[in-house]
Amino acid sequence: MQKQTPLYDNHAALGARMAPFAGWDMPIQYAGILAEHEHTRTRASLFDTCHMGEFEISGPGAEADLDRLLTQNVATIKMNQCRYGFLLKEDGGVIDDLTCYRLGPDRFFLVVNAGTLAADAEWIQSHLSPDTTFSDMSPTMAKLDVQGPDSRAETEKALGRSLPDLKFFYCAEWEIDGIPCLISRTGYTGEWGYEFYFPAEAAARIWEKLLAPGAIKPAGLGARDTLRLEVGYPLYGHELGPDRTPVAAVNGLFMDTNKDFIGRAAVLRDLEEGVPEKLTALRLETKRAARAGDTVIHGDEPVGAVTSGSLAPSLNVAVALAYVRSDLSEPGQKLEVETRGKRLPAEITELPFYKDGTARRKPKP
Repeated sequence: MQKQTPLYDNHAALGARMAPFAGWDMPIQYAGILAEHEHTRTRASLFDTCHMGEFEISGPGAEADLDRLLTQNVATIKMNQCRYGFLLKEDGGVIDDLTCYRLGPDRFFLVVNAGTLAADAEWIQSHLSPDTTFSDMSPTMAKLDVQGPDSRAETEKALGRSLPDLKFFYCAEWEIDGIPCLISRTGYTGEWGYEFYFPAEAAARIWEKLLAPGAIKPAGLGARDTLRLEVGYPLYGHELGPDRTPVAAVNGLFMDTNKDFIGRAAVLRDLEEGVPEKLTALRLETKRAARAGDTVIHGDEPVGAVTSGSLAPSLNVAVALAYVRSDLSEPGQKLEVETRGKRLPAEITELPFYKDGTARRKPKP
């Protein structure tokens, strides 16, 4: 039985096409993936992300515990700052990729993936000090994302008030019509945008309020996936997983190896000795897309496998992420992808594929 977010009836009323995702019945598209992708890149779209998990970690030992658990440097996270990183096993395999928010000197907020929520909670709780408190906020919390270059202006119109001035990867405790809310600016599309966390019982009310003026349109997980792929963001279960360290995907990014954390020895080993395969960005020559699991070929030799692939609507060409043998992983390398009995020419390029995202730019007035 798939779980449903508090907005299931709202999606049904909008004619959304629903499908299973990480144990949830989620909207894949409304008007269509291409239309929703384009609207997010040029205007602003609203995503139901209530399936994501949220934990609060607090107490005098919280900072030290999280610094040991997470690859990012938690001790240096400023008040109301957010930082992306990884939760690793002892052997360096990725349990999850997540974002850590500091809401107080001894109060932290973790945003985790839906499919790994239970495993994350078990692992984290098993490594906390007795004076650290763990709370799973997920069952009572809703999350909505507004993404796109017009996000600020159109959200302010819809809510009838100014949004706080937030730098990229910062957050603030706020309210919407008296409803307590945490607002952040992290995003998963490469565009300017906001994430709103608030009590689940208010989800339908805030969803309708954001959509009411008509400029912000609903978008599903289909567009969310093509948007994140265009900017090269990894997806757990595709680019990241328990069978390899994150070094193969991001080299040394989002990991502070100057401090101790679970999995550090394996990370240092891979940084020093290298890895057999590296995550690469493939730009294909046509609009025919490769799919996860497709074989990457050099000459007649298999040298890797696609982890994510799609048409990139903003570029009008197919792109893919793939783990490829390290000696063949440099930009400019010519390869082929075998998909559905055809060999598609591809070239390794630099990320992001789409370079005009607004996430770090000033918003439109």
